[in-house]
Amino acid sequence: MAQTVLRIDASGTGDASVTRKLNDQVIARFDGADVITRDLAADPLPFVDAKWNAIRGLTDDQLSDDDKSRLALSDTLIDEIRRADTLVISVPMYNFSIPAALKAWIDLVARPGRTFSYSEAGPEGLMTGKRAILTLASGGVPAGSDADFASGYMKFVLGFIGITDVEIVAADQLALDAEGTLAKASDQIQQLAA
Repeated sequence: MAQTVLRIDASGTGDASVTRKLNDQVIARFDGADVITRDLAADPLPFVDAKWNAIRGLTDDQLSDDDKSRLALSDTLIDEIRRADTLVISVPMYNFSIPAALKAWIDLVARPGRTFSYSEAGPEGLMTGKRAILTLASGGVPAGSDADFASGYMKFVLGFIGITDVEIVAADQLALDAEGTLAKASDQIQQLAA
């Protein structure tokens, strides 16, 4: 049975995007996979608001029809994660962190009772048994450095919803040595298990 891959593109630079090109390379490693594509720049997601936050943790029997309609997109996004064996997420570093488009996706999928729950022992992620591959690109910030608020945040939030098998393909410091860092990232992709 072919595995399912959820591809998330977040860069707003279109065809010039390094992370989109890296995502292409990663997806090519999953020959024959069923790929779900979510382009957060081409099809932007709404930001959460007070009403959405008030209803996001309610159970189905507590929701009105209007509430269910407000949560429908979130339900769709969560279902895409649930269906996926592997998530391939582009993480272009914008001002030391993730783009707003990717943060909007996170806000819509981090839902109590759906992707995580609380217990006396603390939060528990419900999206277990999945793998995530992050394609990170930065102009001058080294991946994993004190100025990289993107990769650590992504690993934390994915772990929070239960995805703890997270690998990072880094094309960092492109402004210093684009050719070298892209070659290094391509090598990392060739080492990924498919």
